[in-house]
Amino acid sequence: MNASLSAVVAHGVIFLRAMPPPLSTRFRLLGVLPLIFFLIQAVHYWRYGGLGNLLWMCNAGNVLLGIGLLLGHREAIRAAAIWTIPGFIIWIKYVLLASGGFYFSTTQAHVGGLIIGMIALRRIGMDKRAWVYAFGWYLLTQFAARLLAAPDLNVNVANTIQRGWERTFTSYWKFWIVMTAVVAIGLWAMGKVLSLIWPATELTTEDTENRR
Repeated sequence: MNASLSAVVAHGVIFLRAMPPPLSTRFRLLGVLPLIFFLIQAVHYWRYGGLGNLLWMCNAGNVLLGIGLLLGHREAIRAAAIWTIPGFIIWIKYVLLASGGFYFSTTQAHVGGLIIGMIALRRIGMDKRAWVYAFGWYLLTQFAARLLAAPDLNVNVANTIQRGWERTFTSYWKFWIVMTAVVAIGLWAMGKVLSLIWPATELTTEDTENRR
């Protein structure tokens, strides 16, 4: 049996439950597209400056989504897919509407990433743990932005209080604690809604055998 198994003990009897079968090669090759989106963004920022912007959740998320798809790693796919939604909304508000211009590189990164993410979720579904992985990815990417990106870019709001909230918070770390809590709740809520739309399903050993 190729599927990995987990043991569940109930009433003194051990039942074996198969994990979902591997994703098809054709489906996994969708991961090439998010990586292309990221590469186009990288070329854009290399030409016009601000390479640190590649660490924004929406840009870095395309890398996670692409690698997750190519490797068939469901949790990475789900974590990245969740982030395409707030990334798309933030992009509309702070880039598309604020600048009043259309830029191919950033448009394909956000719109394309969202489309691929939703296609992937429709195929593999959303489970209850996905928001935890998405939250961990957020913390990791924010730390990377604080460490590697120019402070004036304030990538992932990793350095200073988001503009407009200076009067509400007396220090960055108070702002960070509240923002982190809001992010965690938001990710949980989005994961919950997505799991209702596209619930993840795990095949039993019997189901797996019947499909062979």
